[in-house]
Amino acid sequence: MMFAPIGLFKDIPCPEGQNCLLLTCMFSHKNIRSPSDLRETHQGAHVSQATPHDAATASGQSGSVKPKTPATSEDKAKSNGKPSPIPRKEVASQIPPSTTAAIKRPKPNSQSPVKLQSLSREITPPAKASSTPAKSSASTSHKARPPRQAPRESLNPRMLTKAPAPHGVRLSIITKLHAAMSALNDKMGKDNESKDKYLVLTPNELITMALDEEEKTAKDNPGIYSNVIKLRIVKLSKMSKDDWANEVKVHLNERYYKLDPEPEHSKPKVLDTGLNTKEEIALTNKLVTPLQGLEEHGYVTKAPTDAEVESARKGVIESKGWEKCDRCGGRFQVFPGRREDGTLTTGGQCTYHPGKPLYPPRKKTDHITGHREAYFSCCNESVGTSAGCTKGNTHVFKVSETKRLASIFPFEKTPAQPDKGPLPPISFDCEMGYTTQGLELIRLTAVSWPKGEALLDVLVRPIGEVLDLNSRFSGVFPEHYTKAIPYGSSVQTSAAVLEDGEVEAPPLQVVESPAAARALLFRYLQPDTPLIGHAIDNDLNACRIIHPTIIDTVFLYPHPRGLPLRMSLKVLCKRHLDRDIQTGGSRGHDSKEDAIATGDLVRVKAAETWKVLKSKGWRIHNAQLVPPPGTADADAAAAHGKLGLGAGQKRTSATLGNEA
Repeated sequence: MMFAPIGLFKDIPCPEGQNCLLLTCMFSHKNIRSPSDLRETHQGAHVSQATPHDAATASGQSGSVKPKTPATSEDKAKSNGKPSPIPRKEVASQIPPSTTAAIKRPKPNSQSPVKLQSLSREITPPAKASSTPAKSSASTSHKARPPRQAPRESLNPRMLTKAPAPHGVRLSIITKLHAAMSALNDKMGKDNESKDKYLVLTPNELITMALDEEEKTAKDNPGIYSNVIKLRIVKLSKMSKDDWANEVKVHLNERYYKLDPEPEHSKPKVLDTGLNTKEEIALTNKLVTPLQGLEEHGYVTKAPTDAEVESARKGVIESKGWEKCDRCGGRFQVFPGRREDGTLTTGGQCTYHPGKPLYPPRKKTDHITGHREAYFSCCNESVGTSAGCTKGNTHVFKVSETKRLASIFPFEKTPAQPDKGPLPPISFDCEMGYTTQGLELIRLTAVSWPKGEALLDVLVRPIGEVLDLNSRFSGVFPEHYTKAIPYGSSVQTSAAVLEDGEVEAPPLQVVESPAAARALLFRYLQPDTPLIGHAIDNDLNACRIIHPTIIDTVFLYPHPRGLPLRMSLKVLCKRHLDRDIQTGGSRGHDSKEDAIATGDLVRVKAAETWKVLKSKGWRIHNAQLVPPPGTADADAAAAHGKLGLGAGQKRTSATLGNEA
């Protein structure tokens, strides 16, 4: 039976006290005061015991009742040998106005209208910002860390639709898991030298962490739940304090902070191949990727004809702007140059998964436990269960056909520059964003190889109107364009130090078109200059470049199942360089970091190749790779030399033949 709560609990203090968040609470909030008021009231508590005359004097009124003459404070001091206390009148005068008002406030009339409790409660003023700048990155990150409040839960398994074990078994496991976590948390709390005191969890937070982990294991591995959780408990019992700190950071970020992971600023390990610069460059001839037969995988070896380009143009006109979304697969219309009403696309928002679907490897026990379903890397949701975890403002599309790419921006072969002579290899990386013309070039970065020194790093204004800069991956945001300066500008740019001690990168230079960016890259290329990249077909197609001499890490480190599958640059760097890249989270990738990492992967492969060649009798002489005499390679080099083919790599082969 329902009953009206108004008035039934008005004389009972609220259990939540000052932390009550209800606008109209059924409990009493009459005596709730701020901690500072309580302390001050305690210091002047004897004011409430004063005589009517003292009370009247304190309130500024004259009293008619004569009080008894008390002993003077001087007499008390003489008799007790203690310092004289402050007279009552002085105490009353020193009470803050807020406390005095609280003492004088009359009892509210029971017939008066009830006011909202939030209006009568005192508000704690915000803490004053410190004027001193942060001295360390740790203090800066602490300021940016939002407060956390764990839910009040008991150490009891959470209810699941399909529990992997009986309640008693789960309760026993959670108790042991919580005990192992508590032991590690106690060690963290006893470390007085630790600067990360925020990693010491409260009892409620410990319970929540244990319940979160048990629940996740129960959902992800129901078939082998007991084994997984028992191994986890054993691991916790042997875990070091540093490893525990890292796990707590991950848990706090997922549960409370929801902050993007900060990239580690530690310098990557110096890569030493045992070869000097000239020797590494000499080995690139053995690493060049032959492009014949790769056209079906996106590598363009010749420009489409004028007739093909014209047919692509007509097809776009006849389609009336209808495209397939590259993210959600839906159909929508796009209007380059904007429609009359200013619209660029139709279809409204795009709901999609930014991460790729991951397919767990099959195991021999799948017929018992059941094979785990494919899931998305962005949110761990099973494939097919939801439309997406992310929303975009518009739908976007990507153009893959060579002839249609050429209809937007024509392809061009790398021009020969005889006056410059042979040029050293370069490693480059491009970032792309979605526009009304598809996926276009928005940033181009090139570094020298093998040293990795910056040669070119520019923003590019695309041809079409921007739909989405794809910042999650490209790392390019609108503010990069607003702060950018024209390429070749005489304005001096340097890194700026912010108030919190962080260093802000200088603004990038911007060029007005993809054609301008391509022309700048051509300055560093000859047709026989090794151009290094990862999945380089995407970068070359974005720049509309046809280059015959490429080194693609996709082929140096092939996927076990072959094309079209490719190993990601991030995985390759972790596996072969022990280096973490692309750690910026939603801040996206850094094209300079990617270009250097790609070049270093090629250096590792060059060192491995040299070990094999050296064992077969090859040698490096005058920065040239020389095959052993009497081999097919030596005969081929000699043949090229006799034929007098004197361009690019063939000139190098002639030199090798003469030296052999």
